[in-house]
Amino acid sequence: MVNDIGSKLKALRTMKELTLKELSQKTNLSIGFLSQIERGVTSVAISSLDTIAKALDADLSYFFTMPKKRERKVLRSYEQEVFTIKNSQFIDYHLTLNPDTMDMLPRLQVILPNCEEEANDPYGHDGEEFVYVLEGILTVNLDNEIHQLYPGDAMHFDSRKPHNWTNCTSKNVKVLVVNTPNKFKK
Repeated sequence: MVNDIGSKLKALRTMKELTLKELSQKTNLSIGFLSQIERGVTSVAISSLDTIAKALDADLSYFFTMPKKRERKVLRSYEQEVFTIKNSQFIDYHLTLNPDTMDMLPRLQVILPNCEEEANDPYGHDGEEFVYVLEGILTVNLDNEIHQLYPGDAMHFDSRKPHNWTNCTSKNVKVLVVNTPNKFKK
């Protein structure tokens, strides 16, 4: 269990692109203690884990969900589970049974209405991104150029270019997103 919590913490911290030092500053927990948790060499109190979860915009239950044995090849639509909720706007569902062994990370993202300026601050990271709009109208800021994507529209770009997207409508937007590299691959 300690190893599971540690590996989940490291995966989530890495996905959020935070260093141990940055997480330490957000939680007031020492870098050494956080490192020990990630390596599974120490246990952590629930109150400290709750502080860590809040700093990473995650639910405390994230650390306690047990991974399912995934020997099957098909992920049924009714089996999709919420993986993360970011900024109370982006709801991510992994579309793979094996996120820790594959090079690509496909996910379904539901974007709630929110067209605030700061919600669309562009950022870059290593890899490539593919976005395909399933429902709604997606507003994409790519390299300081605004694009409106409609159902059936797609974008494929170098993730190092500053980018972000939002939903400036009154209805939810659903997109298929595929990233490389997969930050969850072990």
